[in-house]
Formats: sequence, structure tokens, C-alpha cells
Amino acid sequence: MKVFALYTAARIGLFAVAYGVIWLTFGRWIEWNALSALYTAIIAMVLSAVVAIWVLKGLREQLAVQVEQRATRAKAAFEARRSAEDDDSPR
Repeated sequence: MKVFALYTAARIGLFAVAYGVIWLTFGRWIEWNALSALYTAIIAMVLSAVVAIWVLKGLREQLAVQVEQRATRAKAAFEARRSAEDDDSPR
């Protein structure tokens, strides 16, 4: 769970940095209103997603390993419960 929280915080941080850079770069030339803030957010989302592909590769791999381990444990527990039900059935 710690890796998930760290990865999520890193993605939010990348978005905030991208939004800030776009706002600081184009803030002088754009009249800021709700629509320009929305466009800036959309551009920041796309930019931060592209950057996250390379920057957060290690965290994403750690998260994938953690999810795979958790799924394997859940599957093993499910199979154990299922086999216990099969053993208890009347013959």
C-alpha cells in the first residue's frame, strides 16, 4: 500500500508541476478564466502522463510486483477455501 500512495503522490506532484510551469509560462499572454484553466489542466494532464512514463518507471514496476503478489495470495486463499468446501461435501 505504501508504494501505491507514493506512486499516486508522485503523479499528483507531476501534474502540479506541469500545471505550474504552463501557468507561469503562458500566464502573461492568456486572460485567465474557467475555460483557460480547464485547457491548462488538460494540457498539464497529458504532459504529466508522458513525463510519468519515463520518470516513474521504477515506482510503477514496484507497484506492479506488489499487485501481482497480492493477487497471487488472494488466488491461493480462494483455492484453499474452494478445496475445503469440496472436502466437506457429502458423498
